Amino acid sequence: MKEIKLHKAWVSHYQGLESVIGDLEVLQEFYAEGEATEEEVEAQYEKALVVLEDVEFRSTLNKPEDELSAIIEINAGAGGTEACDWAEMLYRMYVLYGEKNNFKVSEVNRVSGDVAGVRSVSIEVNGDYAYGMLKSENGVHRLVRISPYNSQGKRMTSFASVFVHPLIDNSIEVEVNPADLSWDTFRASGAGGQHVNKTESAVRVRHLPSGIVVECQAERSQHMNKEKAIQMLKSRLYEAELERLAAEKQNVESGKMKNEWGSQIRSYVLDDRRVKDHRTNHQTSQTDAVLNGDIGDFLKAFLMWNTDTL
Repeated sequence: MKEIKLHKAWVSHYQGLESVIGDLEVLQEFYAEGEATEEEVEAQYEKALVVLEDVEFRSTLNKPEDELSAIIEINAGAGGTEACDWAEMLYRMYVLYGEKNNFKVSEVNRVSGDVAGVRSVSIEVNGDYAYGMLKSENGVHRLVRISPYNSQGKRMTSFASVFVHPLIDNSIEVEVNPADLSWDTFRASGAGGQHVNKTESAVRVRHLPSGIVVECQAERSQHMNKEKAIQMLKSRLYEAELERLAAEKQNVESGKMKNEWGSQIRSYVLDDRRVKDHRTNHQTSQTDAVLNGDIGDFLKAFLMWNTDTL
């Protein structure tokens, strides 16, 4: 069933490309006969280029995990309130990106900052190829700005780490031995009403062999949070295996470049009106647009760059 869905998705993209190229050919014939203007042909040509580039970058999403939904975890770095505020700005950026691209976004876990922002937050981004599109966001994100939390109006630098995991579904099996799990329950700290905050509905599970810890407090019942936590744990274990395989491949192909997970990947310099990705060198002066979720060009630039370096 999964393969049929993927096949239809790719067919749709290529049919769209075929259609715009066909329209361009027809328009060129009209132009040759004096029935279309040069401006109309140029406009259709630019449209065809956009569709071609879209199909080209989507062809890079060719790994089994690329088609899956994603979990994004954001953690504030050192820096107190400033760092917590930066973590929440990134959270908002990814939520807006998801909404603008027809993904379903839901909050899974949140630990609020003492004054503002969040110390950590996890969101689920549901939709085809969410992980494939967002996997490039793994790493440290750096913010430089005139801080609203500094009474002297000084320029401050803050850091937040972002981790993106594929959210496994029924098409991928990950075995977890119940004997390898250690469970804790606690009261949820985020929004959710009296029921959520007065009962120990939030859960924390530790996978003893790997040391991976997952928390979930999004659902109203402990049972539902346990189900979600297990799904998140399986996603983390699956990703760890992908990283292990990638590391083995890197040892064999030592001459090739590799994206280092956890490294500083992008800087957002607000007073200079500049956002730059340090891997691809893609940058823009539209800082407000980026923080409002318009990160598609950065994601596409990484996918094309990553293909070129492999």
